[in-house]
Amino acid sequence: MLHLVDIGLVVEGRPILHDLNLRVLPGEIHAILGMNGAGKSTLASVVMGLSGASPTSGNIYFRGDDITALPISARAKLGITLAWQEPARFEGLTVGEYLELGSHGPRAGGPPAEKCLRLVGLPPDRYLRRTVDSTLSGGERKRVELASILSMGPLLSILDEPDSGIDALSLNLILDAVRVLAKNGASVLLITHQIEVAGSADRASFLCGGTILRTGDPREIGRFFRMHCQECPNMGALPGEVALHG
Repeated sequence: MLHLVDIGLVVEGRPILHDLNLRVLPGEIHAILGMNGAGKSTLASVVMGLSGASPTSGNIYFRGDDITALPISARAKLGITLAWQEPARFEGLTVGEYLELGSHGPRAGGPPAEKCLRLVGLPPDRYLRRTVDSTLSGGERKRVELASILSMGPLLSILDEPDSGIDALSLNLILDAVRVLAKNGASVLLITHQIEVAGSADRASFLCGGTILRTGDPREIGRFFRMHCQECPNMGALPGEVALHG
């Protein structure tokens, strides 16, 4: 579904990603596990095609086609979605209206709004008329955002887990929704710093110093992460200079 080949990203002379290779299979939940500062969110931005995140080297393939030069709008039309670390707020826009936007998107094909809300643990009669603003907690907005993604019926969904602000119940419901996405045929790139979250994936990759060091069974990757990693000192390291600390 997704194939990254020798991806590098240099920003203002500083290497952020380098020699990064990754494969995500169709219908697979693939976790990217790494400490804060390892380059996880940058990787999400590169795959989605956000402004300022165009690779300076390497290629991105989606379903066999090279999408390296495609803008974010074109990638969205192909079926790629991104859930932000900090869920968006939309003053004056109700949850129902927000989900309606997704259901008419270029890759629309997911369940109706009411079912999407139930899948993320939000009763439709209590939330459809709520406004997507600061009156919702971070966990509620994250669930609403995921309900919107479910309504789109994406082929690849990138979920960048927040560093904080999500309660355990919300996180479990989000993981349940991730499984629904995969069951419906979507691939999920699950970006996290939590071993327990990565353990829910089919496979996991360990990201350190802007590159993938190993890919395999989530439990094996989790053990390696627990034994070797601390807050990442490697951002800005040149290729070949990544060092593990622990």
